[in-house]
Amino acid sequence: MSNTELHHLGVAELATQLRNKQVSAVEAAQHFLARAKQHQNLGAFVSLNEDATLAQAKAADALIAAGKGGKLAGVPIAHKDIFVTKDFPTTAASKMLEGYRSPFDATVVTKLADAGVVTLGKLNCDEFAMGGANENSAIAPVGFDAAQPVRNPWNTERVPGGSSGGSAAAVAAGLAPAVTGTDTGGSIRQPASFCGITGIKPTYGRASRYGMIAFASSLDQAGPMARSAEDCALLLSEMCGPDLDRDSTSLDHPAEDFSAKLNDSIEGLRIGVPAEFFGEGLSADVRAAVDAALKEYEKLGAKLVPVTLPRTELSVPVYYILAPAEASSNLSRFDGVKFGHRAKDYADLNDMYKQTRAQGFGDEVKRRIMIGAYVLSEGYYDAYYLQAQKIRRMIADDFQAAFKDCDVIAGPAAPTTAWAIGAKADPVSNYLADIYTLPASLAGLPGLSLPAGFGEGHMPVGLQLIGNYFGEAKLLNAAHRFQQATDFHLQRPAGI
Repeated sequence: MSNTELHHLGVAELATQLRNKQVSAVEAAQHFLARAKQHQNLGAFVSLNEDATLAQAKAADALIAAGKGGKLAGVPIAHKDIFVTKDFPTTAASKMLEGYRSPFDATVVTKLADAGVVTLGKLNCDEFAMGGANENSAIAPVGFDAAQPVRNPWNTERVPGGSSGGSAAAVAAGLAPAVTGTDTGGSIRQPASFCGITGIKPTYGRASRYGMIAFASSLDQAGPMARSAEDCALLLSEMCGPDLDRDSTSLDHPAEDFSAKLNDSIEGLRIGVPAEFFGEGLSADVRAAVDAALKEYEKLGAKLVPVTLPRTELSVPVYYILAPAEASSNLSRFDGVKFGHRAKDYADLNDMYKQTRAQGFGDEVKRRIMIGAYVLSEGYYDAYYLQAQKIRRMIADDFQAAFKDCDVIAGPAAPTTAWAIGAKADPVSNYLADIYTLPASLAGLPGLSLPAGFGEGHMPVGLQLIGNYFGEAKLLNAAHRFQQATDFHLQRPAGI
C-alpha cells in the first residue's frame, strides 16, 4: 500500500505495517499532518507542532528498529484539547486559556505516549466540553483567524456532534486513525454516532482524570474514538489503569487487555432493549437503522430481551442540575490570578474577577455556571441539587434491575442524525438530544457507539451499547462481531 493511502488503515493495520517496517513512523506522521492541512476547512485541529510530532515519530522508529516499543509504537493519534500537554497549547477551546502551556502531560497522554503513540496535535471541542454540537468553541482552528464550528465530514453544513466534535470529525475524515475524547453526558458517543465512527466511554474511574480539564468531576471520563471496536480496544487497553496517587476518583482496578476477547462468540448474548429508548422523539430514520442493527445481532445468535429504564426522561433534568453545579465549582479556579486570561482594565480585585470571567467565558459556559450557582445556593440546594442526587441513584438502580435480565443494553445513541449548523439555537433543544446517553453517564456505566447504518440525507446513525460496571470487554466484543458482519464502519464520506 502506498503512503498516499495510509489514512485508509485502522490502528491495528497501521501498527502491523509499522512493526513490519512497511512504513516508518515519520512517514505516517508526515502523511497525517499533510491530511490535517489539506482538510483544515473542517476546523478539527486547534493546534499542530510539526517539530514535536516528527521528533516523537523518529523516537518511535528507533524503538521499532531496536525491536522494542508497544503494540501502538509509531501510530499517530490526536488529543481532544481538554487533555493538558507539554508540547502543544491546551485551551479547552476557551478564550480563558488561549495560549496556555501546561508544564506536564495528562495521565492519559502519558500512558499512550508510553505505548509509543505519536501525537499529531490537539482537537477542537465545545468550550470546556460544554455542548452537543461543537458550535461553542471560542478558539480559531488551524488555518482560521477566528473561532469556527467544526464541520461534519459527511456534510459540511451539519454539526459533528459534541463536545468531542473535533475528535470525531478527525477520524471520519481520515486526519488521524484514532483520537482521544471525553464523555460527561455523551460527548464521545453522540459525536461518534453523528460522524459514523466507533467511540467508547469506560466505567467511571477506569481512566485517570489527572490532567483532564474538569467540567463535572463525578461524570467526566476519557475514552478513545476510532473507526472500529478493535481499534478502540487497542487504545483503551493503554489508557485505563489505576492512578490513585494523582486522581482521587481513579478506581483501584487493574489494567486489562480489551482485545483478548474480541473474537469470542456472541451466541446467546442477551441484549436488553428498553422501551423508553424507542418512544416519542426518536426519528423514524434512526429507528429503522437501529431496528435493522438489532436484527443483525439476532442473526449473529444474540437474543433480544425487553427491559425497562423507567427514569430515562428524568436523566435530562437531573444531569442539567448536577453537571452545572459541579461546573460552577470547578470553573471558579479560572479567575485571572495564577493562569489563563486576565482582564487588562479593572478597578480592584473584585472587578478583575468579574471582568476576567466575563471576557474569558463564552455564553454556554456562563449559562451553566449560573445554573450551577443557583441550584447550590441556600434555599435551593435541598429542592434541586439534593433531589437530583437521589434520582441519580434511582437511575443507577434501574440499570441494575435491567441487567438481571440481560448482558448489555442497546438502543440509539441519539434521537436524530446530525442537524444543520445553527439549527438548534435554543439551548434546551440541544440538551434534549442527550436523552439516550445521559442515563449511563449518571450511573457511571460504560457505553459505546458504533456505526449502524444511515438515515436521512445519508447521514450516519449510531447504535449505543451499554454494559454493566467493568463490562467494556463485553461491549467491544459485541461491537466487533457486528462490525465483522457489516461494513458501516468502513464507509467514508465522499471526497475524503
